[in-house]
Amino acid sequence: MDIAYWIVAALLAVFYLYAGGKKAAQSKERLAPMMGWVDTVPMGAVRGIGAVEILGAAGLILPPLTGIAPVLALVAALGLVVLQLLAGGLHLFRGEVKETGLNAALIVLAAVAAWLAAAR
Repeated sequence: MDIAYWIVAALLAVFYLYAGGKKAAQSKERLAPMMGWVDTVPMGAVRGIGAVEILGAAGLILPPLTGIAPVLALVAALGLVVLQLLAGGLHLFRGEVKETGLNAALIVLAAVAAWLAAAR
């Protein structure tokens, strides 16, 4: 179970560090071709989502790695589930049904990480 957690957590952490870093650092013009929704959301919210993604990635890795408050890994995984549920809802609201596949995959991975974190 421990190895499975680290594999899933590492995959999610790499994804969210990359995606969150882009949202936190790049301009709206650079993000718009990859993420059409940034035109309809205030840039402060986009930056906030990026920060949440980066913190979620850190929460998956650092607490279990250091042994300090390892329950935060479970909290981080559940937070990423909620984040992707909201993201999927935004895509559905915008009529972007085909865009929700990645959201669904990330929900499943984060739910598995939460389950594995709870079982540790």
